[in-house]
Amino acid sequence: MVKRKICVFTGSRAEYGLLFPLLNLLRGDQDFVLQLMVSGMHVAAQFGDTYRAIAADGFPIRAKIDIELCSDTPPGICRSIGLGVERYAAALARLRPEVIVILGDRFEAFAAATAAMVARIPIAHIHGGEATWGSIDEPMRHAITKMSALHFTSTEEYRRRVIQLGERPGTVFNVGALGIDNIRSMDLLSKEDFAKMLGVGWRDKNLLVTFHPVTLEKGQAASQIGELLAALESFPDIFVIFTKANADTEGQVINQRIAVYARRHRDRCAVFASLGQRNYLSALRQVDGVVGNSSSGIIEAPSFQIGTINIGDRQQGRVQARSVINCPPRRESIVKALRKLYTRKFQAELKSVTNPYDRGGPARQIWAVLRRVREFNLKKVFYDLPNRGEQ
Repeated sequence: MVKRKICVFTGSRAEYGLLFPLLNLLRGDQDFVLQLMVSGMHVAAQFGDTYRAIAADGFPIRAKIDIELCSDTPPGICRSIGLGVERYAAALARLRPEVIVILGDRFEAFAAATAAMVARIPIAHIHGGEATWGSIDEPMRHAITKMSALHFTSTEEYRRRVIQLGERPGTVFNVGALGIDNIRSMDLLSKEDFAKMLGVGWRDKNLLVTFHPVTLEKGQAASQIGELLAALESFPDIFVIFTKANADTEGQVINQRIAVYARRHRDRCAVFASLGQRNYLSALRQVDGVVGNSSSGIIEAPSFQIGTINIGDRQQGRVQARSVINCPPRRESIVKALRKLYTRKFQAELKSVTNPYDRGGPARQIWAVLRRVREFNLKKVFYDLPNRGEQ
């Protein structure tokens, strides 16, 4: 029996962490040949060269592609997209997979989807149908949906939205969020082991902070991270773990401001370019809450029954648990949200929070569909809803 070649694309540390349980299933399936295409922030020194962690995990990297993330300006990112389309196309011509799996909405993923679509390689897209109103990821996500043949969404609302975009219901599967698998399956570090391994000095109060640029708000990154750091100044008793911003426009501005802040407050903060999935989830288990605008605060954090302070518009539009406190990127609003996070009332409410992204075993569900579906119709016909709201 000829094994089926399946390519999985990853361009960032967070994306790889989410894909990890699915990659494990594909690697262990004797019917598949797993081809891992690694690019983007994984092969950029300023983001930690995280492809080394992938290799250490034992996954076969069949293509390691540098798209030169040397500039976070719009022209620089456009250049990286162009290089990505060109170099991903060459890699796919060599690998010749039966299907490519792409997660999310980043510009690296968009470039990979474009190359695959032109090469007539079916795309299985994970996390489509979502909304992030403050980011260019929003239109890129929906563009990837229209290029894809299979769709795996994280909530029923998102499944309906993908169908609303004209995708046939039989190709759209609500499986939940992949990150939930890692929470259940990984052996997470204790507070003591985490501190020993990463040199973190825990206090009675601890927060995990990740702030990315709001890419549709031009020139606002410096002022917004400044407001957040000013708010943290009001809580000198809190230990803060920062993870750096990604490769979006103005991300370097955020990272520079965090670096300056960390040098001034060495006794009560730590900064990491990348924690890796196990360390990141271990941190989530130990901290009091997540602060910033990362999707993990919306999708994974509720499973730990901790609070999330979601700042600004980057994640606005996503389905949210009751553990999420939304606030504008202003110092006084962030301070107010932090005070709410630590109130007895809010802490008591967290104990009954359920995660809307938890449907149980999404990686296994995706794997089962990939095993079952062997024919893809690339001549897609736009699916019109019979009546408003019907699928």
